[in-house]
Amino acid sequence: MSRTTPGFRLSAATGIHRGDRLYQQDQVQVIAHPRQSGCVLGIVADGMGGKSGGRKAADQVILTAQQLFERFVPGEEDEAELLRQIVSESHLMIRLTAISAEEEPHSTLAAYLLTADRRCFWIHTGDSRLYHFRGPNMVTRSLDQSYVQRLVDEGQITEDEALVHPQSNLLTACLGTVQEPTPVESFIERLEHGDSLMACSDGLWHYFSPAELGTVMHSLPPRDGAELLVNKARQRAKGTGDNLSLAIVRLDPLE
Repeated sequence: MSRTTPGFRLSAATGIHRGDRLYQQDQVQVIAHPRQSGCVLGIVADGMGGKSGGRKAADQVILTAQQLFERFVPGEEDEAELLRQIVSESHLMIRLTAISAEEEPHSTLAAYLLTADRRCFWIHTGDSRLYHFRGPNMVTRSLDQSYVQRLVDEGQITEDEALVHPQSNLLTACLGTVQEPTPVESFIERLEHGDSLMACSDGLWHYFSPAELGTVMHSLPPRDGAELLVNKARQRAKGTGDNLSLAIVRLDPLE
């Protein structure tokens, strides 16, 4: 996807792969607002639970996001509140789905909302991540809602040790649980030319350092970058890879 808006050009791409799992339980979308040029929503959902339960949960996240974003009125309604609504309504729909699911379905969520005036809002729950790069350099990333991230925060283990910890897949929050979700929000006051945003599931970020991701975001167009990251993650997984997905948006100056 490529959109030209006043002062800058948006390029976007998604990537998704089943990895070495039997089922695809990730879902990903980059959605351009139907009535406001330059307003874009990127979202990743990593579903968990049973043969089809996780996919149903991820589907609910994407469908809810699409419906709410389509009704959203930029310039009149609050962007952060829209993201909170996507989280709360997705959680409710997953809970309702659980009544008839094979196992209790859950899902992570990582979403960013870019406005026409280059502000950016993001929200996440679980261990799907959001990254902000300026050129090849990482400005910031979200911190996982997970057991190992808590250990890292407390200084008990390092980031590298977290990657190989036996309980690295244990989440402290996500959608569809008995507890109400406790999403984390952030705000970027103004994106600059050369900035990139990426939402991705743990099946992707697990295999890359921030420096590697930043180099790809900066040096390749989003479509080529997404393809390279998916292929490289598959190689590095060596036959043990999880589902993986990513949604990239980059801001470039008008040529």
